[in-house]
Parts: sequence; structure tokens; C-alpha cells
Amino acid sequence: MIMIRKNILYILFLSLSINVFAAPELEAVLPEAVSPATSTPPRTSIPVTPTIQEQPPLVEPLVFVHKVKGKMNKIYKRLFTALENNGYYVIFEPNLGRNLAHFSKRWGKDYNKNKLDSIRSMVFCNGWYANKISNKDPNMLALCPLHVTLFHKQGYTSVLFVKPGQVSQGSAANSIALELEQDVIRIIRESAR
Repeated sequence: MIMIRKNILYILFLSLSINVFAAPELEAVLPEAVSPATSTPPRTSIPVTPTIQEQPPLVEPLVFVHKVKGKMNKIYKRLFTALENNGYYVIFEPNLGRNLAHFSKRWGKDYNKNKLDSIRSMVFCNGWYANKISNKDPNMLALCPLHVTLFHKQGYTSVLFVKPGQVSQGSAANSIALELEQDVIRIIRESAR
């Protein structure tokens, strides 16, 4: 009998301490005590909150990639001509593949692990866009001049272009950079085919 009383007292002490020290969010989960006046059974109020799996925000890639079947020289010439015909002036044409090949012996196994056949680039500018961007935010002149890089592998040429509209987010020049981005992407799609 004494043992039963000790256990009952222990249980009452535990339930009292839980109710006193329980966090407010736990109180909604704990069952209410039976009211002797009404003698209604305890009700449990477990909040039902749907679990929402948060998806990471979709981030638009900073690099536009246009892959087309065809030889590098043919696609390169088409793109060069299209840029020039649309008011963009190609001011420098580095042949990155040839420049990197000079280091093949020095780099050994680390040279051209992706087995790219060739890598070329075009650095170009449009004075009108450069002026508009500099008028809005001189810091965005970091975009000038623009460039495209092409690489060839297994019969396909990929044209890569860093998107000015993504780089300039938060800048007063963003709308102009987006317009510039769309124009260059249009030229790439129309000519590199």
C-alpha cells in the first residue's frame, strides 16, 4: 500500500512538473485533465500542420549554353559575321585551345582531361550598349567588353555566353543588360546552327 502511494505521488509530481514547465507549444499536444464535474473524457488537441517541403529557389544559370552539331570553324565564322552584322564589333579572337596546347608537356596528365578538340573565344563590344550601361551604373562596365567562348568535342560545338542580365541584378543598369543579353542570345541561336 505504501509503495502504491509513493508511485501515485511520484506520477502526480511528474504530471504537475510537466504541466508547469512545459513549453507553450507542447501544451497543445498534452491531453487535458478529466474534469471531475463534467467527467468528460480527455480530449487531445494535436495540431495538424501540413509538412511543406521547401524547395530551393530556382536559380537561372549565369551562363547561356548553346550546343549544336557541326564543325567549330563553320559555326565560329557564322557567329562572327552575325555579331558584326548586328552592331557588335569583334575586337579580339583568342585561340584558347592553341594557347593551352603549349603547356601540354608541362601539365602532363592534367592537360585537357575533357578531351576537347578546340577552344576559341570572341571578345566583342557594342558602343551604344556600353554607353547606356555606363550612364546607368558605371560599375557595370565590368561587363564590357563581352565575350563568347566556343569549344568543340565529338562533332558538337558549344557556344558559351555569360549572361549580363544575371550579373547585373540589383543594378540600375539591369534592364539594359537584360536587353543586351537577349539580343546576343538571339544572335547566337540564329547564327550557330
